[in-house]
Amino acid sequence: MPHYDTLIIGSGSAGGILAARLSEDSTHRVLLLEAGPDYTSAETLPDDLKYGFGTPSGIFSLTHDWGYSATATPTAPPIAIPRGRVIGGSSSVNATIFLRGIPDDFAQWVALGNDGWSWEAVLPYYRTIESDQDCQDDFHGSDGPIPVGRYGPSEWAEDQRAWHAACLNAGYPESPDMNRPHTTGVGPYPLNSRSRVRYSTALAYLLPARARPNLTIQGEAVVQRICFDGVRATGVAALIEGAPQEIAAGRVIVCAGAIASPQLLMLSGIGPAEHLGSLDIPVRLDSPGVGEGLRDHPATGLLWRVRPDFPANDSAHFHQVGLRYSAAGSDFFNDMIVYFGVRPAEQTLFVRPTVNYALSTGRLRLTSTDVSVQPALNYDYYSHPFDRQRQREAVRLCVKLVGDPGFAEIVRETLQHPGAALQDDDALDRWILAHADTGHHSSSTCRMGPASDPLAVVDQRGKVHGIEGLWVVDASILPETVRANINATVLMLAEKIADGLK
Repeated sequence: MPHYDTLIIGSGSAGGILAARLSEDSTHRVLLLEAGPDYTSAETLPDDLKYGFGTPSGIFSLTHDWGYSATATPTAPPIAIPRGRVIGGSSSVNATIFLRGIPDDFAQWVALGNDGWSWEAVLPYYRTIESDQDCQDDFHGSDGPIPVGRYGPSEWAEDQRAWHAACLNAGYPESPDMNRPHTTGVGPYPLNSRSRVRYSTALAYLLPARARPNLTIQGEAVVQRICFDGVRATGVAALIEGAPQEIAAGRVIVCAGAIASPQLLMLSGIGPAEHLGSLDIPVRLDSPGVGEGLRDHPATGLLWRVRPDFPANDSAHFHQVGLRYSAAGSDFFNDMIVYFGVRPAEQTLFVRPTVNYALSTGRLRLTSTDVSVQPALNYDYYSHPFDRQRQREAVRLCVKLVGDPGFAEIVRETLQHPGAALQDDDALDRWILAHADTGHHSSSTCRMGPASDPLAVVDQRGKVHGIEGLWVVDASILPETVRANINATVLMLAEKIADGLK
């Protein structure tokens, strides 16, 4: 049986970093398993993975996708949950918006018993991952593997200039650096793409590490279960290019993401005992928090048709300028975000008000003991009344902003819009629930916390409570979601935990 010091399941935002960092020790044998294909060079990457925009797929690639679908609300149709099934995981298919979590997020992590994750503790790792092209100060990194840049005002498309002006006219402050702590308002997104190239962990971390003889990267490797000796993880059983194989390791790290990581734990007997028993899965550890607390940033999309001669620009990212703000009556700073832009292929103006800190949570449960059958995902968006209240305000705000005079020569007609429902809270709630969609930021299904927390699955280092030799390191262990696109935070999390493991 092949044996490794560390076996990592999943090559995404966290797994790619852990494999690269742990293999820096030439005596430490690391195996990285990826369920999707492994593209071994930048030249062999398909264009829609290599480029963050300017391909027929737009800013998301769906050619290497797990194909998940989920329940959003009781009245919305099933929604797609895009997740990358490829080397680099979802960092290879995302929109490259590189926002950090804010200090308030990490104060909440500490309040939940994770005293090693304060803002002061995580800032050095945010700096480690990035090479910021625009901002050189103590808050930003200058020599990390991920290039980060912003579109300057002279580069903004016509619609982005109109959006920026409308937000300023509505009284929101200018925010030229959204990754600087305590900033709010309208400004350019930090993006981890340069010359259109999406800097995934596959390119930024794994590519430079591939020549190491102690690092093995294996694509088309579907892990079916974790193997144990009593309460110690000893390796995995997997299908490697379709052939069954068992692989031993001194340490197993699950980095399969907020959906596949809890699924794999439950299939391996770690999860809510009653649920596992209903599927005749032998219970190795009763861990009630596995699959609980499913978080996201719920959104509802508004669409307008733009004028026929609007200049389509597929050579630039269509999310150049964004708006963050605190909702009326909210105690949560920057709890709302609006994504905005003209989709070049469709010539539609896309406005996406999003609850950036939602109080509603969902749940993940197995539907089969077959790892190839996706688990049941119920996000239960807007089930908390304050989420609905804030989204009502956001939808009305976005309609008002698109009514700014700067859009008079851009917008032609409405396509998806609440219409008369804007005037009635109950009617607008029904519209929101019927049009609810994912913010693409699933997290918190194996949350981090002390052993005294009955729903905590891992400790502050990512080690699974009650099991030896087993770690989970990815978006699933976020104790609370962050008020930002989560990719930069997952990279930071992996760098910090890798530092501890080394």
